[in-house]
Amino acid sequence: MNNNPIYVTSPMMPSLDEFHTLLEEIWKSKTLTNNGNFHQLLESELCKYLNIPYISLFTNGTLPLITALQALHITGEVITTPFSFVATTHALWWNGIKPVFVDIEPVTCNLDPDKIEAAITSRTTAIMPVHVYGNPCDITKIQAIADKYNLKVIYDAAHAFGVKVNGESILKAGDISTLSFHATKVFNTIEGGALVMHDIQTKKQIDYLKNFGFADETTVVAPGINSKMDEIRSAYGLLNLRQIDAAIEQRRKIVNLYKEELKSIQGISFFNNMPGVDYNYSYFPIFIDKEVFGMTRDALYEKMKSMNIFGRRYFYPLISNFSTYRGLESSNPKNLPVATHMAESVICLPLYSHLSTQDVERILTCIIS
Repeated sequence: MNNNPIYVTSPMMPSLDEFHTLLEEIWKSKTLTNNGNFHQLLESELCKYLNIPYISLFTNGTLPLITALQALHITGEVITTPFSFVATTHALWWNGIKPVFVDIEPVTCNLDPDKIEAAITSRTTAIMPVHVYGNPCDITKIQAIADKYNLKVIYDAAHAFGVKVNGESILKAGDISTLSFHATKVFNTIEGGALVMHDIQTKKQIDYLKNFGFADETTVVAPGINSKMDEIRSAYGLLNLRQIDAAIEQRRKIVNLYKEELKSIQGISFFNNMPGVDYNYSYFPIFIDKEVFGMTRDALYEKMKSMNIFGRRYFYPLISNFSTYRGLESSNPKNLPVATHMAESVICLPLYSHLSTQDVERILTCIIS
């Protein structure tokens, strides 16, 4: 029996021959960065594919978060989720902003809009929700709260590439949405990220901020940083964009295999698709009820590892449990019962477009037997 390691993810990669062809063009041009041809082309193609008005490419997925906060002049306190990758909250910390954690919904693991208003203070300037696992947040409720209290909304959409609600891109919600194109994501540029915005003025401002604040050769209009995507990764992304639809379809089939085999297993639950949502199948989390399943989440996690199957406990521990944030009033586990429960029961199963049916069966056998 095959015992090769199965990791939680494996990157989608373009044809090496096609990539080599584009590398030859880059070598001839000797333009490696600074808004080159492939950078501009990838921005244009992503706008078409995602049906969004404007996008700005970055060298990773964390710098867009940091830059979005700068562009919108966010200060004071920001309401956010403890159930995410730690970069979400680190971006606030790096901007001198106090994160205020609010509990999540069990149905999506997203920020619970019904808990937001109680956390708003005179220092609150924004809400930063996350479309966790690509599940769309309740953007209507969140926007209504933001409008009522004159708050900005920045969506961490790192998991939500291509996700639509009723045919409309989820990336159009809020004031700005951020994307990650890390190698672990559905669409990747090796490392990379982006900001999605509504108007050309904000696009220009963000393009200044990611290039030291330069407006022209001799004019600096803002204290910017250097976070531009280079030509090599832009070319890589253009090639991956050609195969993204096929990759998402393969992910969908794998998720359906998981669901079909696990739906009758007592003590294991997973998300059901919401009506009107086009998913990207970025993750497949399962949640373990130890009393019913007869095994704790961590015991199953270790069993899988012993069989060379490496799921991940996304997202455990909660961000609020890390030492940097543990002292915040909002980090008290008593205020975060749903997030605490979900973090202590979740395992994300391996999921990527080239995961074989045989490997899926091996994973399922490990879980069920």
